[in-house]
Amino acid sequence: MQTNEALLGSLPTDHRLTGRAALVTGASSGIGEAIARVLASSGAHVGVAGRDAARTQAVVDAITAAGGSAVPLIGDLNGRADEVRDLATRATAALGGRVDILVNNAGVYPGGPTATLPDEAVDALWATNVRAPHVLVGALAPGMVERGSGVIVNTGSWMARVGVPFMALYPATKAAVEQLTRAWAAEFGPSGVRVSTVAPGATATPGNADSHEALEQMTVGTPAGRPVRPIDIAYAVRWLASDEAAFVHGGTIDVDGGIAATRLA
Repeated sequence: MQTNEALLGSLPTDHRLTGRAALVTGASSGIGEAIARVLASSGAHVGVAGRDAARTQAVVDAITAAGGSAVPLIGDLNGRADEVRDLATRATAALGGRVDILVNNAGVYPGGPTATLPDEAVDALWATNVRAPHVLVGALAPGMVERGSGVIVNTGSWMARVGVPFMALYPATKAAVEQLTRAWAAEFGPSGVRVSTVAPGATATPGNADSHEALEQMTVGTPAGRPVRPIDIAYAVRWLASDEAAFVHGGTIDVDGGIAATRLA
């Protein structure tokens, strides 16, 4: 099976998203990078949003080297709400005056016993995983409604629907994301804006490279038998962003190798 890096380096191009502008948060590495590069390979003009300028620019460079179109957008979604709104404003300007596809991918995942989880971690989980998507949708969805079209894809997690010891709050934020998806589909869907969630399973990313053995153990008993690759999630996001998913509203697509739905051992 090809690696994530090999697949990203040899993406075929097509035109299914040509003429559309996409903002992808948390796009400087991992799942977000894969989403940005896959959307760009299908013709979208992509705003690559990240905290680290060098890593964000590297993703933009990879997209443009492959013939795609992208711009870097630097911002910290753990900041104040008005800073997140500023990111939405800058993204709209950099992408030619509109955002047709919003991918709320950025997330943090500190864990630990409930009694000792630091207040700073609690604040970061709330601000990045729940408040930032809410602020971005509030800033960008009205423009989609005015145009009569748009797509919002939120990144959830397989952990949102199971109880995991020493990891209470992170899954709770992702359960909130799933509920926001349902509510936003009801709020904006009648105006032509589709809202969905993609829920990754145990995914091998640069951010959890030191947990490789744990990821292998978590997934050995799943139908897929291996950790999720970021590009697997990116393919699902691209489908949701395309016209092929015209009747998908408010749902969650599990891209998790079967970890949430099955038990083989």
